[in-house]
Amino acid sequence: MKLFKSIKVIDSGKAILLSRKDGSKIRYHSTWLRDNASDAKTRDRNNGQRLISISDIPVGTYIQSASLDEKGKNITLNFLPNKKQVKFSSRWLETHAYDNRKNNSKVWINPDLKIWSNTTIKSIPIINYKTAKSNKKLLLKWLKSLHCYGFAKITGCEKKSGTVIKIAKLFGYVRETNYGKWFDVKSKTNAVNLAYTNLALQAHTDNPYRNPVPTIQILHCLKSSTKGGDSKVVDGFNAAFQLKKINKKYFNLLSKYCSRFEFKGKKNVHLKSRFPMIGLSPDSELISIHFNNRSVAPIVDVPYEDMLNYYKAYRKFSDIINDPTMAVNFKLNPGDCFIVDNTRVLHARTAYLTAGSRWLQGCYADKDGLLSTISTLSKN
Repeated sequence: MKLFKSIKVIDSGKAILLSRKDGSKIRYHSTWLRDNASDAKTRDRNNGQRLISISDIPVGTYIQSASLDEKGKNITLNFLPNKKQVKFSSRWLETHAYDNRKNNSKVWINPDLKIWSNTTIKSIPIINYKTAKSNKKLLLKWLKSLHCYGFAKITGCEKKSGTVIKIAKLFGYVRETNYGKWFDVKSKTNAVNLAYTNLALQAHTDNPYRNPVPTIQILHCLKSSTKGGDSKVVDGFNAAFQLKKINKKYFNLLSKYCSRFEFKGKKNVHLKSRFPMIGLSPDSELISIHFNNRSVAPIVDVPYEDMLNYYKAYRKFSDIINDPTMAVNFKLNPGDCFIVDNTRVLHARTAYLTAGSRWLQGCYADKDGLLSTISTLSKN
């Protein structure tokens, strides 16, 4: 398919102008084009990494001439002063277009993600462990759903200690912490963490006191014969948008000022961090939620004039998160596992009786492994 019908050098060689078949136009700067060349002297053929630095590109680099082949699929550029010829495919340029992007003041999310509540999500993304191991196509579909919704389940896992590590290796690598490569979640005497009790836990993100925070959490059920202990998940991004809709000032306070988080454990463990409860990128992309009532330290980064309203915003955000219509509830049976995007989806549990047994094992991983696996499987 012919993407572009014509090309023109503009601004004295500082840019090119491409015209699409539909009449729309798109521009690219000469320095950007030279920096993104893919020839053997610019990028390594084996790993694709750049062989030059920005300092190697002359300050006065400009495009002397530009041409488009007859099919409109490939573009050839000649640069001066270093007499460099570079070729691009039209499809690559279209995929990496940056013209017409505006300075965004509107909060947005990655288009691969879908906001949900218990009234809008149709089903929990589920895959059988053996299927995930043997069928790459279905594994890819499930991983994409995990990324899209921020949580998913696996059934049919081995009911053996340490299986959670095998589950993590389906898409990434284990993130070891002071809790070890994996940890047991069951009621303990003198527990170092409230998760290791039979108490109910409010919806929360894990380990906000770390920097960086583990971005994936995996919980695998080994035993479940108690009454209670049901799991639930809440879309933190949905909660943030709900807060913004109700009171934009509250949203701005929780995204502008940092909260502080802290954890003191045994064996000389003392972890501290500061993050906004609602994390935005510089161009207003909603990228993270840090919310954990058990780990909030004294908040000291909010000015006196804003502190009362900050606490009002904090309370309202908590109310939204705790709204029953926001949560998806489910019971983990032995052999079941659920995975959450710990930067977005909050998880919780109901209290349970100590009669019987409830034993989960958990571990942490990171989204870079998840996204890398999605990318590589998509190419196969």
